[in-house]
Amino acid sequence: MNETLLRPKKRLGQHFLTDKNILGKILAVAVLEKDDEVLEIGPGQGALTQALLAAGARVIAIEADGPLCSYLQEKFAADVQSGQLSIIHSDALQLSFKELTFASGGKLKVVANLPYNISGPVVAKFIEQRSVFSRMTLMFQKEVALRLSASSGTKDYGALSVLAQTYMDIRLEFDVEPESFFPPPKVMSSVVSMVVRDAPAVPVPDEAIYARVVKAGFAHRRKTLLNSLRDALGLKKESALELLTGVGIAPQRRGETLGLEEFSVLAAAFKPQKQGAPEIP
Repeated sequence: MNETLLRPKKRLGQHFLTDKNILGKILAVAVLEKDDEVLEIGPGQGALTQALLAAGARVIAIEADGPLCSYLQEKFAADVQSGQLSIIHSDALQLSFKELTFASGGKLKVVANLPYNISGPVVAKFIEQRSVFSRMTLMFQKEVALRLSASSGTKDYGALSVLAQTYMDIRLEFDVEPESFFPPPKVMSSVVSMVVRDAPAVPVPDEAIYARVVKAGFAHRRKTLLNSLRDALGLKKESALELLTGVGIAPQRRGETLGLEEFSVLAAAFKPQKQGAPEIP
């Protein structure tokens, strides 16, 4: 195959992992067992894919780059033939993860060096469809890793922090230098483990309402919660004020100061079945 077609494409956020030591560390964090069923997004030239297969995993690899898919089909022809590897030419953001199942019907683990340009949206999709997964071991640019694990009141804390921590146990594992990739990215990368919780970290009576309230809290970071809820959710100022004071949250606070428990209480106040509670427009 023409090697030019296999070069990393900037528009797809491709940075191919080349450091074998890092591959070993990723596998150690992933806690793989023989015949584990693993989803890999953005396999690139197949370095991590090869390591996963060598560990005995059965792999579904999703690759948006057509030439790379053809290359992987040739490189891993025996594994494809045996059913140990399935290569899907698609944009991961356009797929339903719930439809990616093996014969066992068990939950998938995710092990992936995610393309930088889709890391945030992919995590949001993982959260939404988390019932499919048990554990995720993911490589991000470090800024995304810090956002996922951030505490309230810090500059990295945002809606992604709250939603991810609500549904997953998140741990920063280790950093990866740019020189471990080809081409080297301009930023540091980090590997993060995310274990899907059996139940949310805080009460979430309605996931859709909870997500909307959390996102509204960070919609205008420089605005108070009173103004953020009013503008992002279309509430009247009087309704927003009554809502916040009713749950004991000062209207002048900002979303980044609220912890998971406070977002839970705030979202619960919107529950339609609660008599007198305001509904989100």
